Amino acid sequence: MVRITVEGKMMLGAANLSVDMLVSTLLEQGVRHFVFDMRGVTHIDSTGIGRFIASYNKIMVEGGSLRMAAAAGAVRAAFRVTHLDTVFPFFETLEQAEAAAL
Repeated sequence: MVRITVEGKMMLGAANLSVDMLVSTLLEQGVRHFVFDMRGVTHIDSTGIGRFIASYNKIMVEGGSLRMAAAAGAVRAAFRVTHLDTVFPFFETLEQAEAAAL
């Protein structure tokens, strides 16, 4: 299991491609279980959400798991409004997400 800390704005822009690339690299190295620490994310748009959808699809194809931890406020609401909170498992704390990934 690996923890990926995401911070700042997850919005349109090349900087956010790093999530996709990191997930791909880790999958190639044999990592299959991912926890995204979202407590530092301040804003997210459809492009940012799309990065997580792409990562989720890659991880699921490899038989892995993805968990979201500590998303709050408008960031959490964005997943709720799009009903993606029924696809991605969300946990209130990082510790809960990591325990569930074991």
